Formats: sequence, structure tokens, C-alpha cells
Amino acid sequence: MHQDFTITARVIVAPKIPSMPELSIQGIPHTDLHVREIVQRQLQTRRTNPPVSRKSEFLEEAYDRCRDICAEYAKTFYLGTRLMTEERQKAIWAIYVWCRRTDELVDGPNAIHMSAEVLDRWEERLHDLFNGRPFDMLDAALTDTVQKFPLDIKPFRDMIEGMRMDIKKSRYENFQELYLYCYYVAGTVGLMSVPVMGISPESSSNAPSIYNSALNLGIGNQLTNILRDVGEDALRGRVYLPQDELAQYGLCDEDVYSRRVTDNWREFMKGQIQRARFYFNQAEEGASELDKDSRWPVWSSLLLYRSILDAIEENDYDNMTKRAYVGRTKKLLMLPLSYTRSVSTSSAFH
Repeated sequence: MHQDFTITARVIVAPKIPSMPELSIQGIPHTDLHVREIVQRQLQTRRTNPPVSRKSEFLEEAYDRCRDICAEYAKTFYLGTRLMTEERQKAIWAIYVWCRRTDELVDGPNAIHMSAEVLDRWEERLHDLFNGRPFDMLDAALTDTVQKFPLDIKPFRDMIEGMRMDIKKSRYENFQELYLYCYYVAGTVGLMSVPVMGISPESSSNAPSIYNSALNLGIGNQLTNILRDVGEDALRGRVYLPQDELAQYGLCDEDVYSRRVTDNWREFMKGQIQRARFYFNQAEEGASELDKDSRWPVWSSLLLYRSILDAIEENDYDNMTKRAYVGRTKKLLMLPLSYTRSVSTSSAFH
């Protein structure tokens, strides 16, 4: 049945500060990113490829490796996945590992060998695994996942496009450009995850709005990563901050490279943090509409990343020389809180 809907990119204007200019924000229309088409395709529960015959022991080992990688590098998120059904757990681990491997092409230990050709080959491998021809064991886990869940290839291709941006671009003139980058490298993860996590049968929201929330969580997470890593990125000659907004606060790249935290920098950061929180607030709208067994990892991620923003504030907005850090104890304390949020159908609790 054909379903008409519209997905729109939400934007926020940072609060106006006396004697400081208001940040002007422009979002990317989701129609330009073809998000509607992705959602429509993923709402169609169909398989385009016949299942590939593989020994169950091979696939079990593949998923076990994915599980171990997720447990090692995303501990809080991993613990949240333990409430999910076994099939969904495996699928989310497989998606996580593919995304991590993609990111490591640019930011990992072998990033020095990165080139456009490497990404082209990686995209060819992606097409192969979607067509039942995985290259290695970890690819095989995702191939099996693609055959079990209605995953569209475009979010995966878009993430690779984000890696292409990373090797070509080290400055972003405005928030519109930065938003596009955040969509490619993180918003896409939300679009990949919803078909696996599932939508609650009791949900009162339509599917497009839930996809919107998932996309917004990815945007918020990436904006938070950027704010957390300003100092580290500057050492690599990268500034993932809107140039026009820096200028409005009397700042430029040299201020970032000098790693001096001034009053102007603090005021600038307040607006950036407010914008990231806006996207988390939008993500809340759909987090409790997912299948009840899938909500915990989403709330764990949402609360963890919000805490990173809190830590930047606690460091007096010094993200130049200090890394905003959420300690192990605090992370563990978040688990019961995120679980409480995940079993609540109300989004009024803050």
C-alpha cells in the first residue's frame, strides 16, 4: 500500500546572547538526501536476494566476532543490546562492526594509506555483500543480516560518502555543510538501525517520524563527538565547526589552533551545545516508540552522549586541552536510568 509522508530536517537557532550575534542555522532538506525513498523501501518487508547457504557454525562465529568487537569498543551500548531478541542483537552487532570498519578506513591505524580508490573498493565490497557475496567473515554477518531484515543499501553508501568528505574537506563554511557531513557519518546509522530494532505495535507515531528521531539521534551524537574532540581534531589540522558562526563570535581557525579558552569561545560553545541538545530532544520523541526490547541501547546512547555535553560544561567549556570524559562508574549508573526510560512510554521525564 502506498503511503504518503514528508520528512523534514529540524533546525534550531541558538539563544541570543547579549552583545553576541545570534547563530543562523540552515538545515539540509531531507528530500535532498532521499530519506523518504530509503524509508519507503525499508518499510517494505521483502528480500531481494535468495539466502546464501553457509554453515551455521561459520555464521555463529562471525556473529560472535561482531559481538566481541561491539563489547570491546561500545561497552554501554553493547550492554543495552542484551535485552534485544537474539536475531536483533546479532544484526545490530553486524551493523555496528561494518560502521566501525568504515570509520577506521579514515581514522584508524591504517588511515595513512587512505585514498579515494580504497573507498571505491570498499563500496564495491558493500555491493557484493548486499548481493550475497561477502568478502570475509565479518562481511558474512552483515550479508546474513541483510537477508533477514529490510535494509536498504543507500544509508551504507551514504556513510562511505561521508568518509570521502573526510579525505577531501577539513573546513565547513556553515551549519548546512556540517549537517550534511553529520548525516553521512552518523545520521545514516539511525536509518540502518530502525528496521532491525523494530517499531512497537502499540506506537502511536507513524514510521517516518520514528525514522526522523533515529536520524536526529545520529546528528546529535556526531555534533557531540565534534565538540568533544575539538582539540584533538585541531592537532590534525581539522576544524569541524561552522566557519561563519566562529566569525560571528570573533573567532577563527587560529583561535582553535592556539587552544585558548576565551569568553568568546565559551559563549560560542554554549550555542553549539544547545544545538546538540536540541537534536537529542528530538530523538526522544521516537526512542520510546521502538519495539520495547530494542529501546535500552538507544536510551543508553542518548543519555551517555548528553553526559558528554555536561562534561564539557563542567570543564568550563575547555574542549581544547581537556577531553570531556564520562567515567566508568557514571556509565554504569546510567544503565538503570536508561532502562527506566526505555520501559516508560512517556517522554516527559527529563
